[in-house]
Amino acid sequence: MSELSDLYQDVILDHSRHPHNYHAMPDATQKAEGFNPLCGDRVTLYLKLKGDVVEDISFEGNGCAISKSSTSIMTDVLKGKTRAEVKALFDRFHHLVTEGGAIEENDKLAVFSGVSAFPMRVKCAVLAWHTLRSALEGKPDRVSTE
Repeated sequence: MSELSDLYQDVILDHSRHPHNYHAMPDATQKAEGFNPLCGDRVTLYLKLKGDVVEDISFEGNGCAISKSSTSIMTDVLKGKTRAEVKALFDRFHHLVTEGGAIEENDKLAVFSGVSAFPMRVKCAVLAWHTLRSALEGKPDRVSTE
C-alpha cells in the first residue's frame, strides 16, 4: 500500500484538485484534443507559440488525478521553453513514467516517479504529453492512448 501512497503524493492531489493553467485560450496558435479510453480522461490543450517558444499553454478537460496533475504540472514547466527543450522534456518524462528513469530531486516532474510501477496509470500520465506533441506538429486528429 505504501507504493500507492507514494504515487498519490500531496503534490499530485493538489494539482488534481486545483489545476494550474486550467482555462480555454481563445487566441491559441495551436490546439489539440486527447482521449484515454481506458480511464475516460479527456484533455483539450491550448498553446500560444511565439516563434519557436511556448509563450503560453493551458488546458481544459476531465480525468483521474494522475491525468489532471500531469497536465497541470506539464503546463507549468513548459512556459518559455523552445520546441527542442519541449521535446527533451517529453522524452525525459516518457522515460520516467514508463521505465522509472532517474530524475533530479528538485524537478517538478519527479512526483511521477512512482507511476512506472502502475502500468495502467502510465497512459493517464502521458495523455497530455502526447496531446502536446500533436499540437506542436499541427495534427488535426484527436490523440488516443490506444
